[in-house]
Amino acid sequence: MIPPYLPLPPSDRVLSPRTGWTRAHWEALADHLLEAVTPYASPGQAQFRLPGRASWSGVVLDGLEGFARTFLAAAFRIAGAGGDVPHLVERYARGLAAGTDPSSGESWPVLTDCSQQMVEAASIAIGLHETRPWLWDRLDDGVRERVVEWLGGFVGKRTWDNNWMLFQTVTEEFLKSVGGPYEQGEIERGLERIEDWYVGDGWYTDGGSRNFDYYCGWALHLYPLLWTRMSGDAERAALYAGRLREFLGTYQHFFGSDGAPVHQGRSLTYRFAAVAPVWLGALTGATPLTPGQTRKLASSVVRHFAERGVPSPDGLLSLGWYEPFLPTTQAYSGPASPYWASKAFIGLLLPPDHPAWTEREQSLPIDEHDVTAAVPATGLLLHGTRHDGIVRLLNHGSDHGAPPDDPHYAKLAYSTRTGPEAAEHAWSRDLDNHLALVAPDGVPSRRAAIRPLSCHDATASSSYETGTGAVITTTSAVCGPWEVRVHEIAGGAGSAVREGGYALSDAGPPASVTGDGWALARRADGLTSAVIGLYGWARASVSREVESNAFGPHSAVPCLHSDASGLHVSLVVLSGDEVHPGALRDAVTVDVSGEAVVVTFPSGTSTTVARA
Repeated sequence: MIPPYLPLPPSDRVLSPRTGWTRAHWEALADHLLEAVTPYASPGQAQFRLPGRASWSGVVLDGLEGFARTFLAAAFRIAGAGGDVPHLVERYARGLAAGTDPSSGESWPVLTDCSQQMVEAASIAIGLHETRPWLWDRLDDGVRERVVEWLGGFVGKRTWDNNWMLFQTVTEEFLKSVGGPYEQGEIERGLERIEDWYVGDGWYTDGGSRNFDYYCGWALHLYPLLWTRMSGDAERAALYAGRLREFLGTYQHFFGSDGAPVHQGRSLTYRFAAVAPVWLGALTGATPLTPGQTRKLASSVVRHFAERGVPSPDGLLSLGWYEPFLPTTQAYSGPASPYWASKAFIGLLLPPDHPAWTEREQSLPIDEHDVTAAVPATGLLLHGTRHDGIVRLLNHGSDHGAPPDDPHYAKLAYSTRTGPEAAEHAWSRDLDNHLALVAPDGVPSRRAAIRPLSCHDATASSSYETGTGAVITTTSAVCGPWEVRVHEIAGGAGSAVREGGYALSDAGPPASVTGDGWALARRADGLTSAVIGLYGWARASVSREVESNAFGPHSAVPCLHSDASGLHVSLVVLSGDEVHPGALRDAVTVDVSGEAVVVTFPSGTSTTVARA
């Protein structure tokens, strides 16, 4: 239910039978977010110093971030209204004047190599391009000159070798369009670099290592196509559009039927920025989704957060997921960082009479039937179930350059209804959705660099070295809500073995039950996480933690245990239905030989896994 403090229009269940949301809801939400930050604006509107933990960049740059990121939402709102929101035009015109005036007392720091200013400059450049007739063209000449000088600080500067290169590309392209300084080679550099990062299936890795997450959509697809709106480069526009279309073919399955995104990757506090590539597909004509599906998907995601208190009663976006939760953030995250969520409002660039706004909402595959989607180039495998609307993401390829301590990349699986145990204090960080070799002193192994082996249809596999001489090869086979994991452990003699299922979190402690070789945790609403030992496991338990999960203060993780390495087969379940572990263990059969493991699901579907 939408909180009463959100000033939204009545639902329209004729045009939008699934969400009730229309363009008017998007405009109202944008207006609410933009109005809520005004008490924190500096006198000249150049900085918005929001409450909360400062980033490592400091309060001045956090204030610039507050201006730039809210300006992005304001720009889409201004352009979508044809300039007929004069208070927003005036507010951000004042901010541009003060932010580039050294005598204002609230001016922005100049751009330096690899500085946070680069990120914010790109948002300002995009906003100025999209609002040019109503804002840029009406600024005083002196203000325009100062803005050009400030943005021009990008020229000759070094960026980080990842999505940051595109910030330079779009900023210098804007400068080029208004007669400012630019280097064509620097514009091209970012565009050339993403060619090195394109891995296929519509996916880019961010920076060359195996970084597969939402940055592919809200950065690596977004900026190049927005650049083509500035440059008019039709050839590259066609190239990028083709990749976006292919990307959206599987990306649409990253969301549950209730609009919840899969909780995986970094910068998750940007939340509904995840729908930016969905709207971008409609904006560029590069989408496999119908107009009604586009709006249903985008609106369901934003509504999902609104129903769960985002924005909060003060109208602000907090550093967290539903509620404040700092482990969802990074050290570079400041109080205004969540306003990269502004990218979600790019849909307002579509005119009010565009079919994405006027056609009746249509259901998505997850609304009609179970879905399975493999992304071979990334090693990611999704399986979603219609009856409970849950999507699960099996991770056999994304490791963020293999930091062994990053729970948002190191897990075997993620979902739309659960988050990983992520708090620094939580010993259980290496428990949920993880197979660990446990040393005699109790220290568990961590999942390091992932070596993808295969990903197709309903199976995916990968291996990694534990750092202690052992190699763990895991194959996941899915059918409906069930995932069978076949673990082959080579080496690791003398270590116990432990595997955890999905971490179930809630406001109160979830109920738990253990049996002969199985364990489960269940919330009051029926959501259940279970692990069932099919081969090689000796016993089961449920572990608990507090204040370690973005989905609630109390967590429970069902676990399996064994005293020896070798072959282990487990059934992992996350379901909104009642789960009967004993019956499932009898219904899912495992036939083990020296060459292969044959898994047969209750439906009769069989999967053969060759032994490592």
